[in-house]
Amino acid sequence: MAQGQPPVEAADGLTTRQRRNQPLVIVHTGLGKGKSTAAFGLALRAWNQGWSTGVFQFVKSAKWRIGEQSALETLNEVHRDTGKGGPIEWHKMGSGWSWSRKAGTDEDHSRDAREGWAEIKRRLAAETHTLYVLDEFTYVMKWGWVDIEDVIETLQDRPGYQHVVITGRDADPRLIENADVATEMTKLAHPFDRGQKGQKGIEW
Repeated sequence: MAQGQPPVEAADGLTTRQRRNQPLVIVHTGLGKGKSTAAFGLALRAWNQGWSTGVFQFVKSAKWRIGEQSALETLNEVHRDTGKGGPIEWHKMGSGWSWSRKAGTDEDHSRDAREGWAEIKRRLAAETHTLYVLDEFTYVMKWGWVDIEDVIETLQDRPGYQHVVITGRDADPRLIENADVATEMTKLAHPFDRGQKGQKGIEW
């Protein structure tokens, strides 16, 4: 894709501007780090465009406050106080860690996930945001808490100009097949491999 030129010529009858400005479904998956970080980077771009952004975290502890949350919530305050950028909402849908699913029962988490997805569906139908970041949403589909076919149908039928970014390991092949952009993060090396835990400023 040298100099931003696509490798093929589209035959859809659209102008260059129409073809460029299409709502996208974006999936960040794979075993490597950086899936959520990349999605939050898109949220920064969205803020700069003046878009409304909704971030929905599905399996982070409600007590866990990450750096990107602090930064994006601060940018929302800048928008509120000055009118610069766009509004940003940050929501935590569940309370259990994705790796161990500790606090609460599976049914508690399943209910939280279903309620969270129902709220996102309502917002998509109402065209509430221009960008949706569904962070670690692949897990709730993998665990059967949210129906993958319902997700795909909802995304395919969403109205207007709404981008949706989904992050998490083990994305369902059907989700990837229906994505406009799908990226797999591959781990080549990481301090975890040497027994080091994550550090502030790098991992969170």
